Amino acid sequence: MVEEKKPVKEKAKKAPEKKEVKKLDDLKNNEENKKAIAEIDGKTEAKEDPKTEKPVKKTKKKEDKKPELVREYVVPLRRAFLKAPEYKKAKKAVKYLKEFLAKHMKVEDRDVKKVKIDKYLNNEIWHRGIRKPLPRVKVIAEKKEGIVYVRLAEIPEAVKFKMAKDEKKLKKVDKKAVAKVKKQEEAEKDIKEGREDQQDKKAEKEKEKSGVEVKEIAQKEAVKTQKHTKTVKPKKVDVGVTQRKAMKK
Repeated sequence: MVEEKKPVKEKAKKAPEKKEVKKLDDLKNNEENKKAIAEIDGKTEAKEDPKTEKPVKKTKKKEDKKPELVREYVVPLRRAFLKAPEYKKAKKAVKYLKEFLAKHMKVEDRDVKKVKIDKYLNNEIWHRGIRKPLPRVKVIAEKKEGIVYVRLAEIPEAVKFKMAKDEKKLKKVDKKAVAKVKKQEEAEKDIKEGREDQQDKKAEKEKEKSGVEVKEIAQKEAVKTQKHTKTVKPKKVDVGVTQRKAMKK
């Protein structure tokens, strides 16, 4: 008996559930989505914008600050060195000048180290020697940042000539310094470019020197050996003459 196959019932496919599709307008209206959209828009705008160039800082030249105080004094130096010994008079005069200016220019704690005297003023006090300094000096004092700078008020012609001479020397020194820097830069460039060539040339020269030195050393050693070795001359023996044999005892 042949068994009849029962027809297999196909499983009924479930119909897909209809998902509730929300409209974009409804999604955009939510507060959370609004924030997210705003953040995304901000990032995209930042990317699209060209790179902002950093502001270049302009270096300001150092301007000479205006002095706080400018005064002119005629300083009497005679009273400082009247009772001083002759070999200390000029020193006493300079010391008194500093003390006078520290007092009248209102320096903190009357610190004498904060009073800077110009070299031409100092030379003017000392130009007659240590025993005969100037009895009085007319000076201009300028106070900048708590430091007092002192210079001559009435500059004599000899001092003007010296000042002009010193300025010329400074200009020459500046030119020489610039020239030295340029030479150094050029030398560095030449070294970088021709360093390999120089090394090859040096190696060749060293080889040549070493070969010559080896030859010279060998020659010297040969001469020494010839001097110290004794050359033994062979004795001449006549073939026809028979030599006498030693007598037996």
